[in-house]
Amino acid sequence: MTRFADKNKAILLRKKGMSYSQIKEELKVGKSTLSYWLREMPLTKERIKELKDKNEIRIEKFRNTMKKKKEKRLNIILKKQKKVIFPINKRELFIAGLFLYWGEGTKKHSATLGMTNTDPSIMIFFIKWITECFHIPRKKIKVQMHLYKDMNIQEEIVFWSKKIKIPEKQFTKPYIKSSYNKDIKHNKGGFGHGTCNIRIGNARLTEKIMMSLKAISE
Repeated sequence: MTRFADKNKAILLRKKGMSYSQIKEELKVGKSTLSYWLREMPLTKERIKELKDKNEIRIEKFRNTMKKKKEKRLNIILKKQKKVIFPINKRELFIAGLFLYWGEGTKKHSATLGMTNTDPSIMIFFIKWITECFHIPRKKIKVQMHLYKDMNIQEEIVFWSKKIKIPEKQFTKPYIKSSYNKDIKHNKGGFGHGTCNIRIGNARLTEKIMMSLKAISE
């Protein structure tokens, strides 16, 4: 059985209310691996009470306690970092967008800007960057989805249209991949809505951004 299949089975067993110890015994996987796979799937208090093994109850309570402590710690850090980062001025937004484009943007077309990603937050930032820093009208933005054949195509288009606030009429025909979404390992963010590609045709703006990146690289 592949590691991906093991992970899927572990998730199914967890949904059935099995403890870490029970799943570990079933799949013969290490504690650290199992803990990583199921880090966002704590058992309910009711289910913990149902477990007969006192050691299992202790382990589950400990994991839940540690998870809550981590969430509290991260929320405190998040609030502090928001105060450090914001507000940002237009120049800071411009530079932040350049570095994002340097890493993730399309660079092979001389007359077209583009960004491709599975994370809606990145695409929202990209749209904010091009509309606020370069005054590109939102109606000039074109969107193409890269989806899998087992997806509900229209539902995914509606999802992305609402997320990035671009009308569906500005979406071009989606590219449908022959593979299955269920077979793809999505990252911790849980982005399972395909890949969004945003394009803006503007040769002069493309030249400006490419030369800005060249200036940074030099």
